[in-house]
Amino acid sequence: MGQAQWTEVDEFLDSLLIGEDDVLTEAVTESDRAGLPPIQVSAAQGKLLHLLAKIQGARRVLEIGTLGGYSAIWMARALPEDGHLISLEASAKHAEIASENVARAGLVGTIEIRVGLASESLPQLADERPEPFDMVFIDADKAGYPLYLEWALQLTRPGGLILADNVVRGGAVADELSRDANVRGVRAYLEAVAADPRLEGTVMQTVGIKGYDGLSIARLRD
Repeated sequence: MGQAQWTEVDEFLDSLLIGEDDVLTEAVTESDRAGLPPIQVSAAQGKLLHLLAKIQGARRVLEIGTLGGYSAIWMARALPEDGHLISLEASAKHAEIASENVARAGLVGTIEIRVGLASESLPQLADERPEPFDMVFIDADKAGYPLYLEWALQLTRPGGLILADNVVRGGAVADELSRDANVRGVRAYLEAVAADPRLEGTVMQTVGIKGYDGLSIARLRD
């Protein structure tokens, strides 16, 4: 069993449980055409984010790492009419493509994209004293994950979810001697989750069209 079979199973499950979605398909197509890296979540992972937002009863979501807006669209579709999703993106080009995808999805009033380094955007956001977020999804530079967790803890309500993608790194996360900055970043993130008494968390290892990786799911205790 390997990548070919993981992809085949993903495609079967997508056809069975998700189906065709022209808006989401076009978002990926336009992102590819613009030269964005093909690293957005898979359809199955997007649906998982959508369901988690619904289960959480989320009204406010914070996303760190917009890329082409694919995951933002999935999550925003789970929000009520007065819901709001703020997505932080370092690249102006990525944000431009994402904004076009969001507009085609009819979610301009729901999704707000802010351009700038998350290390700068997050303290600016905190200074606004926003209403706490119900869910945070981190999918950006892995070296920054520990810092993003610190800000997420400040910005999330008790009982809120903090999710972080790509934390298994094809199994490399288990290598305590790794010098890879991405591996070191996710290890530090997971160690911080484990050490913080305010959090209860786990990691779900995943295989599929995106290969072998995993999603960290943590809940801020009430």
